[in-house]
Amino acid sequence: MSGSDMEKAIKETSILEEYNINWTQKLGAGISGPVRVCVKNSTQERFALKILFDRPKARNEVRLHMMCATHPNIVQIIEVFANSVQFPHESSPRARLLIVMEMMEGGELFHRISQHRHFTEKQASQIALALQHCHLLNIAHRDLKPENLLFKDNSLDAPVKLCDFGFAKIDQGDLMTPQFTPYYVAPQVLEAQRRHQKEKFGIIPTSPTPYTYNKSCDLWSLGVIIYVMLCGYPPFYSKHHSRTIPKDMRRKIMTGSFEFPEEEWSQISEMAKDVVRKLLKVKPEERLTIEGVLDHPWLNSTEALDNVLPSAQVMMDKAVVAGIQQAHAEQLANMRIQDPKVSLKPLHSVNNPILRKRKLLGTKPKDGVYIHDRENGTEDSNVALEKLRDVIAQCILPQAGENEDEKLNEVMQEAWKYNRECKLLRDTLQSFSWNGRGFTDKVDRLKLAEIVKQVIEEQTTSHESQ
Repeated sequence: MSGSDMEKAIKETSILEEYNINWTQKLGAGISGPVRVCVKNSTQERFALKILFDRPKARNEVRLHMMCATHPNIVQIIEVFANSVQFPHESSPRARLLIVMEMMEGGELFHRISQHRHFTEKQASQIALALQHCHLLNIAHRDLKPENLLFKDNSLDAPVKLCDFGFAKIDQGDLMTPQFTPYYVAPQVLEAQRRHQKEKFGIIPTSPTPYTYNKSCDLWSLGVIIYVMLCGYPPFYSKHHSRTIPKDMRRKIMTGSFEFPEEEWSQISEMAKDVVRKLLKVKPEERLTIEGVLDHPWLNSTEALDNVLPSAQVMMDKAVVAGIQQAHAEQLANMRIQDPKVSLKPLHSVNNPILRKRKLLGTKPKDGVYIHDRENGTEDSNVALEKLRDVIAQCILPQAGENEDEKLNEVMQEAWKYNRECKLLRDTLQSFSWNGRGFTDKVDRLKLAEIVKQVIEEQTTSHESQ
């Protein structure tokens, strides 16, 4: 779809003429704010509604998503409206894009796994079909992760679909802006990110041209995602040490070092293992292409593809689910290099492993940087969200050897200082016997992390509405 075709497809009539929007029911919260539920007036059919500020970047996201949305394993865009919308607490309406998409009743991959819902290798392979479709259109998705895989419904054979094209780009062989998380990042992206950091500090690279990466890095991410779907945990994240991030994770990524633990992988077909091995090759030229994935016997076998995967049992461990999901989301935001209008706040001294990675890589999550853009919120609200995320990081991934109780009290004091107006946080601290300086009773850290995550979602929703 060309830019002009996309512009013609966007309706400027009021969405309320055709849809009833449930402003209170949210399907989830992404980087762009919550996804809501809307109902078609003429048919009473339910759809998902994503709302973006009407900017060139948002229109590009819509255009690329529309280009890819003809595939059965990519979430469909039904229609798009360009309306002025005024949320509560806003002094005037703002131009926004309202994207009506098909409803994915089955929810996210991790949610389905945690509900003991089994799926087969055939379902795990469907993401490759979606990725092939994008690549045939010369589009790199750049944000492949389990949270962007949704199930159409709750049936056992529900199709898996790819969503969220917020970071997608036309691949012209010069995708210079790294978008990644360590668990899904290709070695070439780490190399590109290292080069960007050198240039940032005035170090001139010796090679004549900048290091670039392209769609091949989507294939590395595909390999990690297939690995997760097959066994329930990433290849560079040990399920037996869910409370710490391995210090040698970067080295493992750069060398492509991973294993197939017998306990889970004994039930997985050799064909599936072969696909993973060939996708997680360090050198792009040795990596399996998307055509190679689709031509592989794994996708053409009627026997292996019906295997029920053991990942549901593995991921039912709440610590594993919480740790992987939160760490992945944090690290993905943490490692993105933002648009030029965003200036990054340096980290001078950090102890937590997640924050240490931020310092090492010189980046901050969007909600944790100073964004000089009034439409994206104020400095204080960004810091407030950052402090809440520090609490979650300390609950789930404390640094080995530190006094965990003292550190938790320290980060909670900081979070409370910036979020005193939040009733949910206030009630939570009371229930956990908080005296203003620390917790007087033993703390269920996973429960606390889950509630603080709800606080973040509540604060993000409130911020998006302002």
